Amino acid sequence: MSYQVLARKWRPRSFREMVGQTHVLKALINALDSQRLHHAYLFTGTRGVGKTTIARILAKCLNCETGISSTPCGTCSVCREIDEGRFVDLIEVDAASRTKVEDTRELLDNVQYSPSRGRFKVYLIDEVHMLSTSSFNALLKTLEEPPPHVKFLLATTDPQKLPVTVLSRCLQFSLKNMPPERVVEHLNHVLTAENVPFEEDALWLLGRAADGSMRDAMSLTDQAIAFGEGKVMAADVRAMLGTLDHGQVYGVLQALLEGDARALLEGVRHLAEQGPDWAGVLAEMLNVLHRVAIAQALPEAVDNGQGDRDKVLALAQALPGEDVQFYYQMGLIGRRDLPLAPDPRSGFEMVLLRMLAFRPADADGAPSSPLKGQPLKNLGISPATADSRPNPVAGVSLTAPVVAAAPSTPTLNPAPAPAPAPAPAPAPAPAPESVVAPAPVAPVASEAAVSTPATAVDLPWEEAPVAAAESSPSIPVMPVAVPAEVPPVPAEATVATAADDDDEPPVGEYDYYETDAEAYDYSFADEQEQAPAEPEPLPAAQPASGLAAEWLELFPRLGLSGMTGSIGANCSLIEAEGDNWLLHLDPGQSALFNATQQRRLNDALNQALGRTLNLRIEVIKPAQETPAQAAARKRAERQRLAEESIANDPVVRHLIEHFGASVRADSIEPLERV
Repeated sequence: MSYQVLARKWRPRSFREMVGQTHVLKALINALDSQRLHHAYLFTGTRGVGKTTIARILAKCLNCETGISSTPCGTCSVCREIDEGRFVDLIEVDAASRTKVEDTRELLDNVQYSPSRGRFKVYLIDEVHMLSTSSFNALLKTLEEPPPHVKFLLATTDPQKLPVTVLSRCLQFSLKNMPPERVVEHLNHVLTAENVPFEEDALWLLGRAADGSMRDAMSLTDQAIAFGEGKVMAADVRAMLGTLDHGQVYGVLQALLEGDARALLEGVRHLAEQGPDWAGVLAEMLNVLHRVAIAQALPEAVDNGQGDRDKVLALAQALPGEDVQFYYQMGLIGRRDLPLAPDPRSGFEMVLLRMLAFRPADADGAPSSPLKGQPLKNLGISPATADSRPNPVAGVSLTAPVVAAAPSTPTLNPAPAPAPAPAPAPAPAPAPESVVAPAPVAPVASEAAVSTPATAVDLPWEEAPVAAAESSPSIPVMPVAVPAEVPPVPAEATVATAADDDDEPPVGEYDYYETDAEAYDYSFADEQEQAPAEPEPLPAAQPASGLAAEWLELFPRLGLSGMTGSIGANCSLIEAEGDNWLLHLDPGQSALFNATQQRRLNDALNQALGRTLNLRIEVIKPAQETPAQAAARKRAERQRLAEESIANDPVVRHLIEHFGASVRADSIEPLERV
């Protein structure tokens, strides 16, 4: 007797023998038991999930000699003939080979005749999406109202190609892909019944290689039995499929966890013996790290789709969560850069060594070198930022406006300065004179600034000093052209050199909308000419008065831009008691606010006012108008006036009235004042 392949030998012959697809079987069983039968059924799903098998079982249920039920006897002549594929009233059509409209018409010519032996004449059309448009049109009317003795069973792997008119005439059942757990369970049952020795790991390899198809899993099992000489062993299946040893991936991750560079490279060497796809190996590592992250967040959510749930849970307990995220992100970047490496293996090794070198400093068990027993990387603060010597530039006072710079001449001697700055720590080479020279200038400027009288509300910006260095004629200075109203130096220009411990990256690294100080129109001198008598305030803000109005006048003079400018533009001055000032910041800008921005804004105020202030900023929605709201209000008012000017223009009105023209409101932009 000829050999019958496992996929045909173990094809289910009843609903109770089906594996999976419970949602489809439940609907069909209930419909058969209650005699609520539709005339057209459509089964969709990928290859090898049971579409044709369910259709044949359904045809057997409809024509069994014992009656219509969900449990055909399987022993009567009708059931046997259907199982053997020779039942005359079950017409199976391969739509892929009969796509012409003439074939469909020939098929439908016999629909009107009663079945020869069975209770129903069943038309099983496989791969129905391959029919031509004319064939679908010829089938529509019969599919909608067939004779009572006719049932249509349609199967397709691509339901998107079916006309909606066909879909609306059928009961559609979508069959799911088979999960690896279900495939392994069924293969275990089949091989046990066939008395074929096997290993559990081999079944998991076959289950994953089947990619959701039970028929593919059975075919691969046939191939594995032949390859292994009657046995299904993991090593043979791995060699047959050319897949990666999943355990080696965990070996690499374990070496990474222990910080063992020798074991890590040894694992790569073992992987190289199999000639793997290194991008695929890296993808497998990312897949494991993804499951480890899920296990750390919700252990019960980890599936056993690859038969390694216990290993994943163990790795989730041993590996810190931040390391998992870091390794995953670095693996993604490494996979992107892998084609740029000289060869794939060296690129893969560099990804692993990069993971090993950049482990967090506080991680348990820092990675060590197998050669000298020393850390692979000097973790912690870089020596460039951990220098204990004071920065000579940081000693310069930031409280006075900087309007003059000392020349970098070698003859300048800082010794006779009126108030020398603290001497820097001794160094092998003397510091450049151009760096030390500005130090004596700061005290003179500070004294001049402190003696400046304040206004009634302690906002003395009208009397800010113009040139702080003029009171020290003994120190040579570089002449600088100063206008009548001296614009202050932006705070970032000074703070960037003094804030040696600034923990904030450059402004360009942030993902935010950078505003320019020039974009705001803070000139309120001619406000009464353009704005109406009672301007319409923005929501949740009243017209500025008192300290808030004085902040509107002061803020443009600070010369701020970027993130600090955005913070200041959305603040309002609430209190000004001596040198203690309080600002309220709009909560919508709180994401940009931090201690660095507060310090920069404070330094800018100190320079503009020539005094040292103690600035506090609270994230509370200002009750009065901020500079940003004032600028937005003025822009909106200019836009409104521009639109009114266009609407009232005689030429525009003539074009609208006589030629049916229309004005696009979004194309009107107010002209900026010169």
